[in-house]
Amino acid sequence: MRKFSLVLVAAMLLSSGSLLANDVDSVNPSKKLSVQIAQMLSDNSFTIDKVDMTAQVRFTLNNEKEIVVLSVDTPDSLLEGFVKAKLNYKKVNLEKYIEGKVYTVPVRIVR
Repeated sequence: MRKFSLVLVAAMLLSSGSLLANDVDSVNPSKKLSVQIAQMLSDNSFTIDKVDMTAQVRFTLNNEKEIVVLSVDTPDSLLEGFVKAKLNYKKVNLEKYIEGKVYTVPVRIVR
């Protein structure tokens, strides 16, 4: 009887451990947002001399799930204008988000 109860307790611990290890909500909203931003910025017409440009984009989401660009930290004014034009007040598709949370995304344009 003692072996049976020991096996039963071990089985319960293993099954509960595997249930708790599974993450039901595995889609990270920040990752999903980064993918959508990459799609918005993918259509560009920069020339060959403007090949490897980088920027740090700070933005927030308003109550209508629109991106509001706060700042674009880059030495290239052309890239700054491009990012603002492509992202500012564009809707994103997110189920869970926090209105007003400030996000920072690195942006890199390469050809």
